[in-house]
Formats: sequence, C-alpha cells, structure tokens
Amino acid sequence: MLRVALTGGIATGKSYCLRQFERLGAAVIDADVLAREAVAKDTPGLRAIVTRFGPAIVSPDGTLDRAALGRVVFADNRARGDLEAIVHPEVYQRIREWLANLGAGIPIAIADIPLLFESGHHHDYDRVVVAACAPQEQIRRMADRNALSEAEALARLAAQWPIAEKISRAHYVIRTDSGFAETDRQVKDVYDRLRADDR
Repeated sequence: MLRVALTGGIATGKSYCLRQFERLGAAVIDADVLAREAVAKDTPGLRAIVTRFGPAIVSPDGTLDRAALGRVVFADNRARGDLEAIVHPEVYQRIREWLANLGAGIPIAIADIPLLFESGHHHDYDRVVVAACAPQEQIRRMADRNALSEAEALARLAAQWPIAEKISRAHYVIRTDSGFAETDRQVKDVYDRLRADDR
C-alpha cells in the first residue's frame, strides 16, 4: 500500500482534491475532521484547551468556540504552538491506527494533513501531493468562505509555510487556480501516477 499525504495551504483546495481521489478509488482520511473530533464536547482534548486558554473559548452549549480560539492562536505563535501540542498527537495517532487497520488490497491510502511539513511528519509517507493556488486566490477563498477580513486571512497564511516552499518539497503538485474541470484532470493524472508508483 502506498501511503500518501495530501497537503497545501489554507484554502488551496485540499478537501476538494481529497474527495476526487476518493471517487477514483483511494482510501482517504481528513486530519481536519480528526482534529475537530479530538476537541469535541466533553473530550480530554477540549478540557486541555480550556485549561490552557480559559473558559472564554467555550460556547454556551459546551462546544469549542473555534472563532474565539482562532483569534487567540493566529495572533500569538506560542499560543498556536500550545494548541498544536494538544491536538497533533491525537490526530497523528488516529491516522496511524487508520492506516494499520486498512484491509488488504488497498493500493493507495491518502491522508489530508494541512500542517504536514510544519509538524515534521512528511517523512512518514511514501509520497507527498501538494494542492496549490496563488496566495491572492487563497485570500479570496478565505474571505468568501469564512467572512474573514484581509488582515485575518493574511495572519492565517503567515501561520503556515509559504506554498512555494511546500511545492518545492512535493512529489506531485495539483494547481487549483483554473476551475474544477482542470483540477479534476490533474487529480486523475496524479492518481494514475500514484497507481504506477505502487506497482
């Protein structure tokens, strides 16, 4: 089984690419989903976050107020590091368990991991695929998707490695600037090449 990490920057189209890889037949898992599960209501992860950041980051219903937490961690590198130290070990443990439990005959397993390079886990995978688009397009997508100001979007970009650096370390790159049809074509091409790598 070829172990593949899909990464990129915020709003570069990773989730869309992951869905297309799944449609083509890859087994897939999304680290963002795992991260949300790790800090769900009444979990040890959420309790650890409250201990570190205080009760103001909890919504009235007892769930994590992600917007409030985001305002803290994207303005403070140390705070962001503390959050990652709580969440990342749980996420990577869940990915390892998922990979270990995949049935025989799965040729390609793809984990979507936004902070793959930043967390130093790229060496755990046989191939790395980067979803990329222009930084201006990332900012536009973040503004459309999350109602973020340009300053907030720039802070989130600054918290990750530059996309050019990720591209330079990738085995394969999928550019998502040119619409869904072109992205789909590139995903299919990369999937075919990954299948060839697996043989």
